[in-house]
Amino acid sequence: MIQADQILNTVAMIQRENLDVRAVTMGISLLDCRGATIAETCGKIRAKIVACAGSLVATCDTVGEQYAVPVVNKRIAVTPISEVGAGYTSSELVQIAQALDAATAEVGCDLIGGFSANVESGVSRADQALIDALPAALVSTQRVCASINAASTRYGLNMDAVAQLGHTIKDMAGRSADQGGFAAAKFVVFANQPTDVPFMAGASHGANQPEVVINIGVSGPGVVARALERQLEQSTRPLGLHDLADIIKRAAFRVTCCGELIGRQVADALNVPFGIVDLSLAPTPNVGDSIGEILKILGVDAIGAPGSTAIVAMLNDAVKKGGAFASQSVGGLSGAFIPVCEDRELALAAEAGSLTIEKLEAMTSVCSVGLDMIAVPGSVDAETLAALIADELAIGMINHKTTAVRIIPVPGKEAGDTVTFGGLFGASVIMPIRNVGQSTRFVRFGGKIPAPIHSLRN
Repeated sequence: MIQADQILNTVAMIQRENLDVRAVTMGISLLDCRGATIAETCGKIRAKIVACAGSLVATCDTVGEQYAVPVVNKRIAVTPISEVGAGYTSSELVQIAQALDAATAEVGCDLIGGFSANVESGVSRADQALIDALPAALVSTQRVCASINAASTRYGLNMDAVAQLGHTIKDMAGRSADQGGFAAAKFVVFANQPTDVPFMAGASHGANQPEVVINIGVSGPGVVARALERQLEQSTRPLGLHDLADIIKRAAFRVTCCGELIGRQVADALNVPFGIVDLSLAPTPNVGDSIGEILKILGVDAIGAPGSTAIVAMLNDAVKKGGAFASQSVGGLSGAFIPVCEDRELALAAEAGSLTIEKLEAMTSVCSVGLDMIAVPGSVDAETLAALIADELAIGMINHKTTAVRIIPVPGKEAGDTVTFGGLFGASVIMPIRNVGQSTRFVRFGGKIPAPIHSLRN
């Protein structure tokens, strides 16, 4: 049982280190919202979201003020819309997206996830309708986020879907060219997508979840960085990497305890179940709140230099160990995010050229997400984007872990230019992709990459 006084004893310190609860996400099942017409379905969806989440923002603000820990984002995740809207046309699914957007605005939440489908083993008619709807849905809404799970260790990698999604991403970026292709920043392709992620754009409310649930996404790169700096400055003996890993683990413990306290208080106040704490270190564009800064503290003078992957592996593992000791309700992604646009130090490393997409891909093999928030030239063809997605999903499939790709081909810009999305979405240089156009034959084979042999666990 978490004791409030144990958390409050540390709040004064960690408040100065950019600690926050990055997201309180309410998961809501929409399976009972199907109506006789699309208008009736949209009305039921909007009514249920408002009924369930109407008090979410005020409750988060009250609890955050009570414990002096800000809740930065209040979000909603819903049942994958390919399931809720099965049988509707793509244009009707766009209407559902707009209903989701309106309901989210009405309750004052920041984002809503779940305009999603699972196509790891094949694409149904409902899935295809949702994929066809993606560009219009994301361009015509402000708060709606979307995801497609296209691979898993159990079922393999659906290259037919991935090939199509390369064109989908190009389309959504092109339709939002006046915003730097921002629609693509609200879309992510997964391997092994969890059903309880509180972070966007990958949040959705899986069929194995309660009717309504509260999931928490904590932050804490600044807490970890400052803890490491203090120990390195104050230690009277040389510290080894095992000592530094222990410091990270202890900092993650404190962060997780704090996040779970806030989450349980919010859930109790709303009289809904508490789900999980996703203890991922989620950076922001703010100074002092960066995963890249931690890499520098741990000994690489240029992010992306040899050793960077090993550091991310150590960081990811230590965060999981500390979080698992603090809570029996750890879920979601849980580890370390390396989103280039959203992390100031990573963005600067990309601009300097020390951090490349190839090195990021290597680092994703040992972190919690994948190629996240990466801006690339708008001229990159759809097949190259699909091949890049396939590489990342293959890492997740083979290693029995979650990986994902959120990539933005910025219309009208080339490598070396910059793009700014604002807020938590951040800014970055446009990163070059090498060997553009050299993967077309691979992608056009289509079919499936079979599941690995270790998927046979029965």
